[in-house]
Order: sequence, then C-alpha cells, then structure tokens
Amino acid sequence: MSFGGPQWPHEPHQQNDPYGAANQTPDWSALAEASAARARRRRWTLIGGGALATAAIASIIAVAIVTTSGGGDDPNTSGKNSTAPELPTDTSKPQPSFSSVAPPPPPDPMDFISTAQKDRAPLAAESLFPGRRLTVGDRVYRKGAVSSTTDCASATQGALGAVLREHGCDRLIRATYERDGVAVTVGVALFDTTAAAAGAKEEASGGVATLAGSGVGDFCRARTVCLRRANSLGRYAYFTQAGFTSGKKVTKADETVFRTSDDVGTFAFNQIYARGSAQASAAATAPATGQ
Repeated sequence: MSFGGPQWPHEPHQQNDPYGAANQTPDWSALAEASAARARRRRWTLIGGGALATAAIASIIAVAIVTTSGGGDDPNTSGKNSTAPELPTDTSKPQPSFSSVAPPPPPDPMDFISTAQKDRAPLAAESLFPGRRLTVGDRVYRKGAVSSTTDCASATQGALGAVLREHGCDRLIRATYERDGVAVTVGVALFDTTAAAAGAKEEASGGVATLAGSGVGDFCRARTVCLRRANSLGRYAYFTQAGFTSGKKVTKADETVFRTSDDVGTFAFNQIYARGSAQASAAATAPATGQ
C-alpha cells in the first residue's frame, strides 16, 4: 500500500452553494426540494393565520349577539327583549269604551234658509251686497245704490208687486251694478216659506224696479226693452232687470247684457246660500262651545 501524496476521489467535490462558480453544475434536485419546502411553510402559515382570524370574528359576532339580545350573567334574561310592553294584569279597572253610534250628520244649509223660523241671522242690504265692487273672473262691476223696504210692491214694475203681495213678501232688498254702460238691478224678496218663494217665482210678471244713484243713472225706464229674470232659493226669490244705461233696447244678440245678468244673479244665489252655510256652521259648533 502506498502512502504517497493526498488521494482525491475520482469526481471533484460538489459545492453546497447552488450559485457557486460558473464552471460548477447546480444541483437542480436540491433546488426543487428547497422551493417546495418553502411553499409548504408559506401555505401552512396562511392557513393558520386564516383560522385565527376566523376564530376572532366568530368571537366578536358571539359577543354582539349576546349584547343585543339583552344577555348577561343572568341566564333567565338571555334572549329576551327588555323593551317589550307589559300587558295589564288587573282587569278589574274600567277599560276604555267606544260608542257604536255614528255622530249626527252636519246641519244642512238649506234647512236654515227654507223657513223664517230657522232663518234668524241678521239681514241688511249692505251685508247681503257687501263691498263697493263685484268681481267675476276678469269682469269688475261697480256697485251703485242699495235699498231695503218692507213694502215689496213699491219697488217693482208691472204686475210683480201684486204677485209679491199675494205670496206674503216680507221684505225686498235691491242693489245695482254697472260695467261698460250695462247696468243691472237685483232684488231679493223674503217670504215665510220655500213654497211661497217658489210660487212668486213661477207667477212673476213685470219686474223689479231698477235702482239709480251712486254714479249710475236711470236705466230700463220708459219705453225700452230690458232683460228680466226670476229665480228662487229656499224662502228667497230674486229678480234681475238688466239693460243699457243709454236707453238702448236689448236684443238677443247683446251678449254683454246676458252675461251681466248671469253674473249678478249667480252672486245673489251665492249670497243667499252663504247665509244658510253660516247658520249651519254655527249650529254645528254650538254644543261644543256651550252656545
């Protein structure tokens, strides 16, 4: 056996550093095994962290559920709603009751303007025809003179006076309105009953005497033609006579005269009905106010 110089293996020794000298061949098997190991360690780290996070969230939710459900140390109160109303246990005390009887209907305005017994509100020419003007849409009428008399026949023309007297007219209130040379006088006659007022309307002949004054001259006098109308509401009958202040005769083509008669006649109707509404409202509120 020879003990000469140092003996070397038949193949050169491989370095453990895979990034050694360029003339040395890397150990690809070792590199793959190291990479797989690192990946396994990373995966287990993520799985472990996710499990801890999930456990923490579950704990938070459990605490929130216990808190909102009113749970605490007392197991008897766990899951109960502390704000739930308590039902009364003493049924011996009187309980509220509700009437099954429907309240009476409100009074009908027509009831108060149909008979003299119920139609007791004060009435005057200025309250029935208030203000200095009458506005209907875009039309403004200037109010002229007003008057009131218990001698109904004295404020009429033709046969109307006899008709009013026959049916027992108690009072006749008149007012005149004028616009652009067309004037109209409206007369409201009062009777004791609806039947009397309706009879006067049906038998009306002649007309209410026109009323001049307060800036409106005579009209519908002497030998001319004017538009006469009659109507009734409750115990009231009302009459209009409209025409030109110049004395011109009214024809069927004079739309302004017909419109003026319509506007003032409708106003009279509304004023009469308003009396009934006001008295009905007062009667409806009288029990509550002790009147």
